[in-house]
Amino acid sequence: MNIHEYQAKELLKKFGVAVPDGIPAMNVQEAVDAAKSLPGPLYVVKAQIHAGGRGAGKFKNNPQGKGGVRLCKTADEVKAAAEAMLGQVLVTKQTGPEGKEVQRLYVTDGVDIEKEYYCSVLLDRATSRVTFIVSTEGGMDIEEVAHNSPEKIVKVAVDPASGFSGFHARKLAFALGLKGGANKSAVKFFSALYKGFMALDCSILEINPMILVGDEVMALDAKMNFDDNALFRHPEVAGLRDESEEDEKEREAHKYELSYVALDGNIGCMVNGAGLAMSTMDIIKLYGGEPANFLDVGGGADKEKVTAAFKIILSDPKVKGVLVNIFGGIMKCDIIAEGIIAAAKEVKLSVPLVVRLEGTNVEKGKEILSKSGLDIIPADNLADAAQKVVDATKKALAAA
Repeated sequence: MNIHEYQAKELLKKFGVAVPDGIPAMNVQEAVDAAKSLPGPLYVVKAQIHAGGRGAGKFKNNPQGKGGVRLCKTADEVKAAAEAMLGQVLVTKQTGPEGKEVQRLYVTDGVDIEKEYYCSVLLDRATSRVTFIVSTEGGMDIEEVAHNSPEKIVKVAVDPASGFSGFHARKLAFALGLKGGANKSAVKFFSALYKGFMALDCSILEINPMILVGDEVMALDAKMNFDDNALFRHPEVAGLRDESEEDEKEREAHKYELSYVALDGNIGCMVNGAGLAMSTMDIIKLYGGEPANFLDVGGGADKEKVTAAFKIILSDPKVKGVLVNIFGGIMKCDIIAEGIIAAAKEVKLSVPLVVRLEGTNVEKGKEILSKSGLDIIPADNLADAAQKVVDATKKALAAA
């Protein structure tokens, strides 16, 4: 689950993380009022969407104009910036060409930045430990820094048995070259980040840039993602969800506890198991196709979930072919078959459908599909399924 920058900063402040003063605004007047209540004399108006690169982004209605982060000197300039942003579609590297409509703003007090740094806290799967990643190259694409200047990135892993200690924080501060009062502020800053990360069950906490203002280390920007499985412990965090920022199909999938991510291709995928889903997408690309989604129905899905999953896939107008790839364990093949048939009849299937079943009750599942009266293309293995769905999709596109 994602939240907006201003929400992340409000959460972090509760744990002692220093951030510039700021006020969210849902309309132009609120933005002006926010500026008037801040010390000034400089203000920053920031578009709030679930995507990075807002400052370098461009609005569809004015691609040659300014981006989604603007420096203003007066309340009148704040008003003009708010009018230019609200209700407009902002396109960044992370939104894709379709962009996202700006419905919220964050007006913050301008600060005198001496230096920018990068900092993130995440779970490193290689070590199974919460890990800090810091760099002196703040305000930049960290992947680019890692590729071009890996020596400028420092990682510090935290042993879960002993937790975060002062020496971790001092090591991070030393890696960034912070001394004196700045060093003490950084130690406090890193300790507060770790406390917030653990207390809120975050999956990632990114501060880019982390800035130095005088001797104080602050978070100029903040991105927080949370472990969906732990949200029941944090109703205050779950309440921050902005469904207008989420894909409609992903929202529907969430209702049925399905793992769904929309992609840019035209072959819909329904699979059980995240590893099998990724393998399925890979082999579709290997045979020249492009997956339209990642969809994991899970090991314990029932007929209702399978039906919902199938309907979600077919609700995407880009989908011109569907591959169902199920390995039946807890998830029985006959249940999958019944769900496929129910959904296909309900939505009036009009695209090629390839089904590969293996595992528990596989013969029963295949029999149900063969007697359904639907135009279903059976496949014997994953390679066969991928080849058939790619070929069928290309034929359907050629005939359209």
